This record gives sequence, structure tokens and C-alpha cells, in this order.
Amino acid sequence: MRIAEFYSEQKVCSYIKTKTSQFHYLYIEECRPYFYRGLLERGWRRFGRYFFAPVCTDCKDCISIRQLVGDFVFSKNHKRVFLKNKHTHLVISRPYVDDAHLFLYEKYHQHMRDKKGWEYAGIDRASYADMFVDGFMDFGYEFAYYVGGSLVGVGLVDALLDSMSAIYFFYDHDYGDLSLGTLNILSQIKIAKEKGLKYFYPGYWIKDHYCMGYKERFKPFETLINAPDLLDTPFWQFYQKEKNGF
Repeated sequence: MRIAEFYSEQKVCSYIKTKTSQFHYLYIEECRPYFYRGLLERGWRRFGRYFFAPVCTDCKDCISIRQLVGDFVFSKNHKRVFLKNKHTHLVISRPYVDDAHLFLYEKYHQHMRDKKGWEYAGIDRASYADMFVDGFMDFGYEFAYYVGGSLVGVGLVDALLDSMSAIYFFYDHDYGDLSLGTLNILSQIKIAKEKGLKYFYPGYWIKDHYCMGYKERFKPFETLINAPDLLDTPFWQFYQKEKNGF
């Protein structure tokens, strides 16, 4: 397993425009599950073969959280989301890229650029593979959602040892009434329950944020109380249960 380490340049934060952001990166050619779980527990995320954690000097708003799968109970609202998606077909497979994936990715990000001002300059097959296909080893999967044979949502996810980690989700806003973002999270937690996994990592959470605050709706969850960049922190000694959870 070969590792290259580097830091990104400081730039305007994508989530809080008045602040700057910086990330610590590890490029790992063949990341083994136990090593990956150690990174995951310490707040690191994965895109392709790149693992990253925020190292912003003046801000700690991005918090790594994990849902407690065994304690999670599907609410009436959650069951309604499943019900209105009774005709939405879920296909779980290894990550891959084709024209349908690229078209949906383009459509989603163009919508977010126009609606929320996201920076987006387009994507090609090689760039998509670099971010979402490469490096999945034996733990990477995608949850693809179809309506009437059309691809309407793609959720990338890792399942390893006792945990599941959501990587990224994009969808067709023309099907907004189906609550596909919520469906994706609930579907992944449902599979994690069926597989007897202990934790579900939804990514970074920013409290009360218009874009990143929704993750607190899925309780109970634990929050990382140490900085994600502390690689020498012992396992299991740095999460605390959210007081308002459940």
C-alpha cells in the first residue's frame, strides 16, 4: 500500500463564504479495509483514491458524525418516503460510469449552480472515474435509483467491516417530489441494518447550515470531538453521543 501526502491551497470555503478552507490529503493506491476504517473513525472521507480531512485553521464548523444503525428507528415520515417511492427501483452495484451517469451528474450540478451558486465547469468520463469509480477496492458500491427505466439518482457508498460511509449523491430535480435525497440515506441505513453494521457515516455536518444541516434529522448520532486530522488518536476515544439524539 503506497501513500502520497499533500495539502490543498487555502481558498474561499464552499459552504461559508466568509471563511477559508484547507484540506489534508492522502492518495492511497490500494487502501485496505482496516486502514480505511481507522481513517473513517478519525473523520476522514474518500473520493476515488483520495482521502481527505479539513484542516481549516480558524474554523471547526465541519463536524464528522455517525449514525448508530442499531438504534435508528424509521419514523412515520420515513415510511411515507419509502411508500411514495414504491415505483422507484433501486439497483446496487459496483461504481461505474456511462453516458446516463454523466448526463445526470451534469444536470444536477447545472441546477445547483443556477440555484445555489455552486462552482461547476463540467465533467468528463475520466474525471468522474477519478472521483467516484477508482479505488473502490472491495468496499465501494453505488445505489442507483430508476423511475420508468430512467436513472434519477446515484448514491456512492462504502461498506466495510462494521460501518457504511456515504460518499456522494446526485439526482434529477425533476423528481423532487420523491424526496430522493432522503430516500438515499434511508435506503443505505436500511441496508446497513440488514447487514448488521454498527455505524453509518453520512459525511460532515454543519449545524443549522442551509445545505449541510439536514444530517441532524437522522438520529441518534455521535459527533467527533477531536480534530479529524489527528491520525494518532486511539480508536473509539473521541466520539460522543448527541445529547438531543433520538
